[in-house]
Amino acid sequence: MQILDFVLRLGAALLMGAVVGLERQWRQRTAGLRTNTLVCVGSCLFVTLGLMTPHEGNPTQIAAQVVSGIGFLGAGVIIRNGASVSGLNTAATLWCAAAVGVLCGFGHALFAAIGAAGVLAANVILRPIARKIIRETVTEDEGETHYRIRAVCRGKHEQQIRSLLLHAVHDGPMRLQALQSADTDSVDRMEVRADVTCLGRCDEPLEHLVARLSLEQSISAISWQVIAEEEE
Repeated sequence: MQILDFVLRLGAALLMGAVVGLERQWRQRTAGLRTNTLVCVGSCLFVTLGLMTPHEGNPTQIAAQVVSGIGFLGAGVIIRNGASVSGLNTAATLWCAAAVGVLCGFGHALFAAIGAAGVLAANVILRPIARKIIRETVTEDEGETHYRIRAVCRGKHEQQIRSLLLHAVHDGPMRLQALQSADTDSVDRMEVRADVTCLGRCDEPLEHLVARLSLEQSISAISWQVIAEEEE
């Protein structure tokens, strides 16, 4: 394999992995831009290694090992919280990023681009369809539950926390009703408040959301509560 061919294949893997990772990073997922890019590039490197050593390594066998090996990374991003499980979509995206990298390693850049587009379509286009199906399958007698999320953060990080809350709520089964900020008694501290509604109860997704946001260094306190509709 010529050095130019190697660089082109590696560059294609870098680009395709970044395309897939950008969507994950935008949604504040555990495996974001760098992780998906590294998975794609690593898969490409393993396959090209097999191509460069035809008498010592079978490229298809190496590709098979990449497929099984990526399961360890996928297991690391899957989180179980009670009866709910999160991270499955992120793990599946990593698996697909590895497939895109394998295609780049074999020199099929066009097919890799089509594969990356398919991954994006599954994560972006199918998301609202899935959420609509979930809403329609909830029975009417469950009604709506109104929640309020409060997060106290440093004043200079207010916009960042608002953005994180917005994306976190958007990705779950909840609908945002209001997002407000207010001063607190403490100096340089702001309270960001999000009012959301959910068909039925969404206690477990909210607990997971609050636990994830509590890891932010700029947040000093965060909580959620069920509120009556007239309190909004």
